[in-house]
Parts: sequence; structure tokens; C-alpha cells
Amino acid sequence: MKKWMTLLMTAMIAMSLAACVSQENGTASTAVDKEATPQKEATTSIAKESALKSLFNTSVFYGDSITEGFSFHDVLDKANVFGAAGKTAFFALKGNDVAELAKRNPEHLFIALGSDDILWPVDNPLQFGIEQYGKLLDKIKETLPQTKITILSVTPVTKKALIEEPRYSNIDAYNQLLKELAGKKQVKYVNVSSVAQQNLALYDEDGIHFKAEFYPLLLDYLKGELK
Repeated sequence: MKKWMTLLMTAMIAMSLAACVSQENGTASTAVDKEATPQKEATTSIAKESALKSLFNTSVFYGDSITEGFSFHDVLDKANVFGAAGKTAFFALKGNDVAELAKRNPEHLFIALGSDDILWPVDNPLQFGIEQYGKLLDKIKETLPQTKITILSVTPVTKKALIEEPRYSNIDAYNQLLKELAGKKQVKYVNVSSVAQQNLALYDEDGIHFKAEFYPLLLDYLKGELK
């Protein structure tokens, strides 16, 4: 009887330990499953951004501080971005930026200038900006005749930014001039305003620049231009 009771107790203890192990394994499995979703999403996002970076590896984005955000946020390599704060078509000509573009010799060139051009302290900043832009395009086309050029519209600003700088109210008018200029110079024009307007949460605090998450969305919007 004593031997039988010992065997029974041993079996019960073994069953109890097995149940505990099973429960612990189940809990661990559940915890892993819960963590898998965001990890999977993050992995998918990284893969998508990597694919976009590869897709634009023969392109150069050229413009002001908004364009500079592509490399600042490490969305594109520095070799694919030529941007600087305060950049305008006038300064581009004076600084001979075309020589630097020639060194990079891109297959596709996306130009995003204008948010600073419309702030020129002259009688007609829009007209002045467009004239300089036209001269810049002529020089680029002459130097890089095989490069496909796409002009990007000036991105809109938030109401807060507009209150602080009323001259931004001219963005729509300037974009219309850019569209007409693209037609005259026989280059492409793409209005990217909708990408910004549909992602208001991705504006930086100044209401002009953008957070890192904005740039992959913009690239995804533009990938059709590479065809």
C-alpha cells in the first residue's frame, strides 16, 4: 500500500508539473504572438523603404530644406539628395549647382524649389522666381540632355504657418506658374500637394517641413514617374 501511494503521489506531481510547464509555454507563446504584430509591421515598413531607396538609386532630388529632409531622415542616401536650406533658383544659378548635378549625372532629376523663391523681397517675387527657374532649367537641360526632369509642386503649409508668413498664400499661384513653365520647357510637372494634405499629422511643428514618415509616402507617390 505504501509503495502504491508513493507511486500515485509521484504521478500526480509529474502531472502537475507538466500542466504548469504547458501553461507557461502557452503564456509565452501568447506573449510572442502579441509582440509579433508590431514587429512584423516594422519589418514590412523597413523592407518597403529599402525597396523605395533602391528604386530611386539612379535619381537625384534637388531643392531646398524640404528636399534635404530625404537625406536628413535617412530615407534616401546623400548621393541621391542635393538640398539646402534657403535654396532658390537664383542661388542655384549663382552657386553653379548644375556643375554638381553633372557630377552625379542622374537618370531622373526631381526638382523641388519654390517655397523660398516666393519670399523674395522684390516687387513681384513670383515672376522673379519663375524667370530664375526657367534659366536654371535651360542650363540643366543643356548640361544633362539625357536626364529626365520632373518639377515638383511647392508643398502647402498649415494654417499656423500661413498666419505667421502670409506670403505663403501665393503657393497655389506659384504652382500654376510652375506647371506652365514645365510645359514651355518640355519637362514633367507633378503636383504633390495631396500627399501633404492627406497627412497633416506628418508636418513638423513649423507647419512647413515634414517628419520622417512623410518622405516614403512621397516616394511611393512618385515612383510611377520613373517609367
